[in-house]
Amino acid sequence: MTLACQRNSFLKELKTKVKSCSPAELKLTSNGKKETVQGYEVILEDTVLFPEGGGQPDDRGTINDIPVLRITRRGADALNFVQTEIPVGTEVELKVDWTRRFDNMQQHSGQHLITAVAENMYGYRTTTWYLGDKTSYIELDTPSMTTEQLSELEAVLNQKIYEGIKVYPTYFEDKNDPKVVEFRTRGLPDDHVGPVRVMTIEGIDSCLCCGTHVSTTTDLQLIKLLGAERGKRKNSTNLNFVVGNRVLQYLGRCLEVEKSLTALLKGPLEQHYDLAEKAVKGYKNAQKATQTLLRDVAVLEAEKYKNNPNRDPVFVCHRKEGDIDFMNTLAREIGDQCDLCFLTAGDDKGSGFVMMTGKENLVQDLGPKVMELMDGKGGCSKGRFQGKVNKLQNRQKAEQLIRNNLGAGDNQTP
Repeated sequence: MTLACQRNSFLKELKTKVKSCSPAELKLTSNGKKETVQGYEVILEDTVLFPEGGGQPDDRGTINDIPVLRITRRGADALNFVQTEIPVGTEVELKVDWTRRFDNMQQHSGQHLITAVAENMYGYRTTTWYLGDKTSYIELDTPSMTTEQLSELEAVLNQKIYEGIKVYPTYFEDKNDPKVVEFRTRGLPDDHVGPVRVMTIEGIDSCLCCGTHVSTTTDLQLIKLLGAERGKRKNSTNLNFVVGNRVLQYLGRCLEVEKSLTALLKGPLEQHYDLAEKAVKGYKNAQKATQTLLRDVAVLEAEKYKNNPNRDPVFVCHRKEGDIDFMNTLAREIGDQCDLCFLTAGDDKGSGFVMMTGKENLVQDLGPKVMELMDGKGGCSKGRFQGKVNKLQNRQKAEQLIRNNLGAGDNQTP
């Protein structure tokens, strides 16, 4: 049996009955946090809510105004996860989140069109594809695509949209029908049940697909190819794209970035590249100058310490704007002039770097203790311990820990 959403992808509501309702749980990720939600798995006699499959995400919607949080497929059934029990036999009204559904339809049908035209024009086959939240891509079996090819392909795609070519499904009752193998496919799922559905873009492409699609290429509105980049697989290229309403959304984001850059760089769009290049060069030059000054400061700090006749056996130095290079220079200049060298760099109340040098047995013993106190991780090698910490504000406590272990008294650096 095919689902109502597959028979008519433009159907937004449906009345049906509940076949089963079983306790279940769902793992969700919200704002980066994972949680397990308790609820029910509902199977309906028919559904307008598409379960994820064929590379297309699942729908969102409601069953009797109860939000459906996830829709998956098992065999011929669509499994709807809800947090309210709905008794078997209940007559229900389904409503689909049309904004999400139509977006998925545009991206999915657009992918079919791009895949077919790219293969027809250049012989590049699509090996996989991915529908993202904002942009999507198809992976092509070619090591690269030229700018000219992208422009040519995009022009042909949008011409096909302008022509309003019909898009429609055909069904084969038996998946072993010899005609089925004639169509493009990535293969049927192992648990496939029921008719085999073939989606056709008239005169362009026919392939096995369970997803929801537009009825004419005009519904796609527009396709914008965002560029090609090397794919993860050998000799493959990812072709990034947006279709329909996503083109407007993408343009909106670009305009916001343009406004921000215009204010930041103090120049119009046409000058952004030159102004940004100038700013980057200036930043790099400033970084080099800062590195040179920090090395000079490190040398001076070491000389000041070594020239002190009453120098502290524990050398301690913190520099907010310092880095690993600064600490390396300072440790090298101090050499063996102290029992232990304790160096820190970074934000006083945040994260930063720690380095300890001195006698190897002391460093090996104290390094892990300092890391624990300052919430960090690091390692020791040849009398040097270094790592990254999250609580740089505990550096004075760490210094006191070092002094207590060395018997160096209470001569703490402010």
